[in-house]
Amino acid sequence: MVDFADTSHGQATQLDVSNGERNKLSNSDRAFHDWYRFVLAYPPHLVRQYLNEFELGHDDLVLDPFCGTGTTVVEAKLQGIPSIGIEANRFAHFAGSVKVDWDVDVDALFEHARGIRDRVSSKLAKQAIHDHPDDALHVPNNLRGLNDDQQRIILRDSISPIPLHKSLLLLDEIKKFEKTSFGKYLRLAFANALVYKISNLRFGPEVGVGKPRQDVAVVQEWFAEIERICIDLESVKDVDYANADVKLSDSRDLKTLLKGKKISAIITSPPYPNEKDYTRTTRLESVMLGFIPDKAALREMKKTMLRSNTRGVYKDDDDDKYVENISEIQKIAKEIEQKRIELNKTSGFERMYARLTKLYFGGMAKHLLQLSSVLKPGAKLAYVVGDQASYLRVMIRTGKILGKIAESVGYEFVKIDPFRTRFSTATKSDLNEEVVILRWRG
Repeated sequence: MVDFADTSHGQATQLDVSNGERNKLSNSDRAFHDWYRFVLAYPPHLVRQYLNEFELGHDDLVLDPFCGTGTTVVEAKLQGIPSIGIEANRFAHFAGSVKVDWDVDVDALFEHARGIRDRVSSKLAKQAIHDHPDDALHVPNNLRGLNDDQQRIILRDSISPIPLHKSLLLLDEIKKFEKTSFGKYLRLAFANALVYKISNLRFGPEVGVGKPRQDVAVVQEWFAEIERICIDLESVKDVDYANADVKLSDSRDLKTLLKGKKISAIITSPPYPNEKDYTRTTRLESVMLGFIPDKAALREMKKTMLRSNTRGVYKDDDDDKYVENISEIQKIAKEIEQKRIELNKTSGFERMYARLTKLYFGGMAKHLLQLSSVLKPGAKLAYVVGDQASYLRVMIRTGKILGKIAESVGYEFVKIDPFRTRFSTATKSDLNEEVVILRWRG
């Protein structure tokens, strides 16, 4: 029997914390959530706040239609409330689905991971490469690398040659267990270590490349992630938790996906209309784990996503038809286009700003229309959104507009709760993030 440390899952409450702390993950919330988490994901304590406010219990069903890496479904599971997540990003879907699957032989997972660690370390030693970096950096001949298709879709210099070589050797061993019950945990641990400990990626408002890590203890960092996963899994062994399911799909196409299910509440955060390509955030791990093998696969995945940036807009998109009669959206789109002309902005992306704004809110309108068919009468909805000024500094009050769209398709607008402010690199000022609360009358 492997000896794991004790981990508790107390039900921490929402605290009166500073703006800077409101989106941070507290130490008490790291179990399961921290297996892999978007840097800018909303925190578990926000989910708990609305699970409590909406008075949800084990007979209810919570839906997160923009699931990301699973904050809502993981927290709902910990609180004993059944949940479903929907996510279009293939890697994010994978991460979320692994984080809510606690049915695995933990001892077997740990022992197989230890075997992988030892075998890869031995292979590296035979190549005169140490997993733990030493003072004299040895760069051997014939280092392994990514193929041309893979290189074209990751950020340049995302990972240095020696860490990449070590990672590919490790990944070879992990792939041998891909079809086993514990293979997915090995892969998720790899992704988390890759992005945050091994690669050169750095995260702010956008993902970018920082100072190169010429060498890093790849196998050691991966195994440390495995140990953390095993500790969390051991802590819920023989505990009966609520069911949680994460589906790979488009949040604008829910009728058939959730047929027969009736949803009590929504707690979610859709993409913001901010020119942020959300696929870039998970690009390296998506490529190395095979979720996005080439540009064609990336394009097909983007087509299943809400249109929130101009790099994800396509000629035949028509979601804007759902907001043709909402004057505020048409007014903002017109203002963006007029400003573009005044400033003589003529790039292809800048020419799409006005259309993108209408496509984004049209996609949200389509989503809300689809959603209404699976909601229980009286269902409550919480949408975490943020004001934006990415398009030529024209202010978009996302929460206010979302409330109007919801009312236009039959929802009751209840309130807007402030969440926090965040700094905008576009306007050099703070913008509001808030939670739009809606109710489905039925």
